[in-house]
Amino acid sequence: MMVDSIKDMIAREAKAIMAIPVGQEYEKAVELIVHHVHDLGAKLITSGMGKAGQIAMNMATTFSSTGTPSIFLHPSEAQHGDLGILQKNDIFLLVSNSGKTREILELADLALKLDPTLKFIVLTGNTESPLAKTADIVLGTGNPAEVCPLGLAPTTSTTVMNVIGDALVTETMKRIGFSVEEYNKRHHGGYLGQRSKKLL
Repeated sequence: MMVDSIKDMIAREAKAIMAIPVGQEYEKAVELIVHHVHDLGAKLITSGMGKAGQIAMNMATTFSSTGTPSIFLHPSEAQHGDLGILQKNDIFLLVSNSGKTREILELADLALKLDPTLKFIVLTGNTESPLAKTADIVLGTGNPAEVCPLGLAPTTSTTVMNVIGDALVTETMKRIGFSVEEYNKRHHGGYLGQRSKKLL
């Protein structure tokens, strides 16, 4: 039955979330983001290709809306001039399940040529990958099996990546003391804007 199949899928994804390897690297990642963005006045740049890129984009918008200026940089567009957005003290958060994505590896290489002091946080399912080896901090997903019937389409891996992104965002909010008042300033309209006003 489809209902049983869906329940099994949810259980498998929940198991993958609970199996995320969480260690001191999370605290180091948050400290690095806070130092570069809030102490040095720079920004967080996220990037990823394909589905991982969509995760990276979501992370950037969520960070920005919660007080940590962030922007998504498309790795292909970066090679056509958009890398010019890079400024002193910026920090990168790169997302790649395989850690072998050509466009992301090229982005890292090009960015380091612009600024050899750049710091990289890498979120990947392959902690021994070429991308992981370029990182200052590696956040592993645990490399869960996809719930896709073919075992190919990013499903469980992207679910886990989203959860890790939420962990980074919420811990950063705590570290900077982000308040309802500050949230409301960034959400004037819509449902969240109205809800945050009621909490003031």
